[in-house]
Amino acid sequence: MAHIFWLASALVFSFIGIFAYFWTPALALLVIAVPLFFRGVLDTIQTRQAVKRNFPVVGHLRYLFEMVRPELQQYFVESNHSGRPISREDRSVVYQRAKGQMETLPFGTQKDYGEENHEWVHHSMRPHEVNEEQLRVMVGGVDCKKPYSSQMLNISAMSYGSLSKNAIRALNEGAAEGGFFHNTGEGGISEYHKCGGDLVWQLGTGYFGCRTENGRFDEEKFAQKSQQDFVKMIEVKLSQGAKPGKGGILPGEKVTQEVADIRGVKVGVSVISPSYHREFSSPTELLHFIKKLRDLSGGKPVGFKLCVGKRSEFYAICKAMLETRIEPDFISVDGGEGGTGAAPLEFTNWMGDPLAEGLSFVHNTLRGFGLRKHIRIIAAGRIFNGFDMIKAVALGADICNSARGFMLSLGCIQALKCNSNHCPVGVATTNPRLYRGLHVASKAQRVMRWQHETVHAFAQMLGAMGYDHPNEIKRRDVFRRLTGGHIQSFEEIYPSMHEEALLDVTFLDHMPHSEKQELQAAKTNTF
Repeated sequence: MAHIFWLASALVFSFIGIFAYFWTPALALLVIAVPLFFRGVLDTIQTRQAVKRNFPVVGHLRYLFEMVRPELQQYFVESNHSGRPISREDRSVVYQRAKGQMETLPFGTQKDYGEENHEWVHHSMRPHEVNEEQLRVMVGGVDCKKPYSSQMLNISAMSYGSLSKNAIRALNEGAAEGGFFHNTGEGGISEYHKCGGDLVWQLGTGYFGCRTENGRFDEEKFAQKSQQDFVKMIEVKLSQGAKPGKGGILPGEKVTQEVADIRGVKVGVSVISPSYHREFSSPTELLHFIKKLRDLSGGKPVGFKLCVGKRSEFYAICKAMLETRIEPDFISVDGGEGGTGAAPLEFTNWMGDPLAEGLSFVHNTLRGFGLRKHIRIIAAGRIFNGFDMIKAVALGADICNSARGFMLSLGCIQALKCNSNHCPVGVATTNPRLYRGLHVASKAQRVMRWQHETVHAFAQMLGAMGYDHPNEIKRRDVFRRLTGGHIQSFEEIYPSMHEEALLDVTFLDHMPHSEKQELQAAKTNTF
């Protein structure tokens, strides 16, 4: 309590006075005692923090421990598998592959094969040798004039401004050397995206890089930028897994003059994108907007990204595809467990379908309406190793994107300071004193190496399962242990849907009532 502080202060100064009477150099202790005393006085006067007011000086220890809690948790408390949001084992395998270090495990797995939610695949007695050159995926439907050949693993959406210029350059140079694409995020195309890598230009609700002064879509600016050779595809962001239903947030501390010029916003002011698009308000209008973007870009693949929410809305988009005969070239599916530099807790923890459920639903629905043939699905979320890719493909993905995996390959240490502009390794910051430590050339090599080694691990698992191509992976190949030790395949947990089943009246008669209600509620003229 505060009275103990006053008593302790009196005792300390009395001790120093008596000690100095016999030995003058003891007065040097006042260098420590006086500042602490004044600090304690200020603590007792202030009214904002009760801990400091009640426990002057020593109350600061609480805030000190709170400050270093993430580091203490990460380095001294968590096990290899308990860390959040990304476990130590997942972080380690990214670091090791990015650095080209030995990545084998000694003395067996540390996972408990008998624990609930443990997952695995079955291998074959006749493994195959997979040709990794044949793993590329062609993106582009019947109306696409310039289809794009994509790698199986690419860089997911991360904007310049959220990430530093050195981080963006390293990612893009790594993509150029590795032959995979780099999604710009909704922040627009910066000079640091032009280091040779293939770009997927993402358009969010703010239309950064192709917006008018009042924030609307500018066709002329879009056409000029989208027709550049290094822009390979365009992605319309409807929602993202980290904060579905809410616009993007870029803290004002990160909005430098350069970021403001690229985005067309004000310096130092937090950028909060609208939560919805102003250029369309219905599934039909969305598809016409996609067609407009495809035409303006010269026929490049155009798709959209979403975190699955209300089922009726995606059903409506599929119904609109049948009515308009306009199809996106790809759909990126993000999971509610996705990561971001800044999002409200409620949206991060409790909004949106997890990736597995969303991915399964989108694949099934496209098949059910007979639309899957020409539309590629990109799984965008929590891809850190080859097994993550196997699971995503089993649930319907053609391509995988990773954001945090590539951040880790750059040297991210999960300091959890992405929203503060104080990222200690210079990845998620616009502070020159911090990002200068991120060496572009060496980090680009790490980016390229992690992607290559992860795809290689995926190919090895594919071959061990007895397959030659990802198209052969089925949901029955992946297993999960459930409550009580029961084991089910993904096919049992996420049942597949037959081609054009949703167009079959007999099938509809046997649909669960809640799903049938969602399907019937889907209207193409409104979300």
